[in-house]
Amino acid sequence: MLLVVDIGNTHVVMALHDGSSWVADWRINSDVKKTSDEYYVIIESMLKQTNLDPKLIDASIICSVVPNLTRSFEKVVKTVSNTKPLMVSHETANGIVRESIPPELGFDLLSNAVAGHHCYPNNTVMVIDFGTALTFTTVNAKGEILGASIAPGLITAVNSLFNNTAQIPQVQLKIPTSAIGRDSDEAIRSGIMFGFSGLVDSMIERTRKELNCEIKVIITGGLSQTIAPLLHHVDDVRPKHTLDGLKIIMDTFTQNQKKE
Repeated sequence: MLLVVDIGNTHVVMALHDGSSWVADWRINSDVKKTSDEYYVIIESMLKQTNLDPKLIDASIICSVVPNLTRSFEKVVKTVSNTKPLMVSHETANGIVRESIPPELGFDLLSNAVAGHHCYPNNTVMVIDFGTALTFTTVNAKGEILGASIAPGLITAVNSLFNNTAQIPQVQLKIPTSAIGRDSDEAIRSGIMFGFSGLVDSMIERTRKELNCEIKVIITGGLSQTIAPLLHHVDDVRPKHTLDGLKIIMDTFTQNQKKE
């Protein structure tokens, strides 16, 4: 069984894959103040709740964009699963032309590109990830990463409003009934949901014109399913797309090891 750990700026997502499907997943807050011992207790507790024996884990992989948490989770995964985790880097992204990877590209976006190219190997693909940041990663049919775009995430934008204005409440993000809000909740939902859907559609259209070709569009991340009905150019909604990319990286790494 494969243990996948995706360490982001807001959440750490962990999941177990039994070779045919994802059998369990968890999401906890990213907290650089927690020690590896504290994270060990949390992860061990979550594994117990699933009634899955940690001894069944025979492989693990970690993707991190938070350097201060990387070593802690590497230690925890080794202890919990008794495996040495594969640490995602530009060198592990088989299927992607390594020379095309921008030096500053985050490993989560790299995983998105790997999975996107795997889903549509004969097309240019844009993966849009609704996370802490709203990211757009584009890879062509040759496996070359063309680049990325980054905007504030939906929840990041809402939290910024809430934290920096006196009378703006926190709201639950869902599709509003009207573009014209009659109270603060409706007004914020309209501005965020309709505004961000317009941003996403515009970025897709601009990318198509810039590349002068049709592109396949995959959306992922926590709010992808919520906002999907407002988008006009989406081919796939894949909530576990990043995790799928990490599994592909791990599978390819394991196959290459066997060949050697």
